[in-house]
Amino acid sequence: MSRHPIYCILPPHMLKEIATNGTEPQKQMAVRNLVSASRMRGQRQDARELLSLSRTLATTDKTRTIFDLKQGSTLPGTIIRQEGDPPSQDPAVNEAYDFSGATYDLYKTVFNRNSIDGNGLKLDSTVHYQKGYDNAFWNGQQMVYGDGDEDLPPEQQLFNRFTKSVDVVGHELTHGVTQFEANLTYYQQPGALNESYSDVYGSIVKQYMLKQSAADADWIIGAGLFTANVKGKGIRSMKAPGTAYNDPVLGKDPQPDHINGYVNTSSDNGGVHINSGIPNYAFFVTATEIGGFSWEKAGLIWYNTLKDRLKFDSDFQKCANLTWQVAGEQFGTNSLEQQAVRKGWSAVGIDATLGGVSPAPSGSGCLPTIFQKLGATK
Repeated sequence: MSRHPIYCILPPHMLKEIATNGTEPQKQMAVRNLVSASRMRGQRQDARELLSLSRTLATTDKTRTIFDLKQGSTLPGTIIRQEGDPPSQDPAVNEAYDFSGATYDLYKTVFNRNSIDGNGLKLDSTVHYQKGYDNAFWNGQQMVYGDGDEDLPPEQQLFNRFTKSVDVVGHELTHGVTQFEANLTYYQQPGALNESYSDVYGSIVKQYMLKQSAADADWIIGAGLFTANVKGKGIRSMKAPGTAYNDPVLGKDPQPDHINGYVNTSSDNGGVHINSGIPNYAFFVTATEIGGFSWEKAGLIWYNTLKDRLKFDSDFQKCANLTWQVAGEQFGTNSLEQQAVRKGWSAVGIDATLGGVSPAPSGSGCLPTIFQKLGATK
């Protein structure tokens, strides 16, 4: 039976660093969040069941509902704002509403996609999830957001509320798009592609909302999530993987930007949040080589590849081959666009014109070792 995980924006390696390097309150909060994530993984639902469920929640128009959980844990919570309602006094409610709408608009206007599942799925979001929850996630049905570190002393706060960044919202909702299309296995290279696709369209949602060209965009995922106490710009950089942050508590951004730096690890489902830097950089190079708005050509190539070509077990080499092929079909053999795709993948050490498949790295997913270090239970 095919299963899908809870897709969180904040990578576990970052929480592990906090649990090792932070103050005692920071450590305790990080461990609680790691434990919470591990428990939620035991509540996964079958993707086919969720696909059937989405059909009963379909509409022909944008339909957003924002729930307030008031720091509880039983989803979805109390309805606080629905489609067409005036803004709330709560900024988290308005951000969840506005940014899920921006994501819907991108997919509908640019890619002619009717919501996340392509069939009018209602966009439900829950804010104020748990107390001190440092993350946001798509659970297969809806979006869920924590409030960050608001309960810690100001000088110890690392994260703002997780509704604050539009690319975080776009990232998590795109996990839903991937779920209903290629359904990339959340493990090793397919899992890193899953994460990369969410970063790509999270960034594109922000660029589309701001009407930024590929050259003008910051390509930072999670800009605004960090408080002023953190030395960093965001949780990932697509244009310079490995440089997003370097902080005494959070550690240094571990993402590679080349296949030679691929990280073989048993943590984080085989390093899905770390190794996504490789296809992220390939897309950044492609988009900037093409120029203009990234959603018009590079984003279209990647989207059609996800929708029509990728399979659940596709790896980096397969994605490179298919994006190159799709670019040729859409824009012509040896066109600027196809050459840009090849240059993008070449920048990370992958020849997009090869028919072979790169070997899968070894390792298996498991709970982060911080549980053993700190004596926490699974």
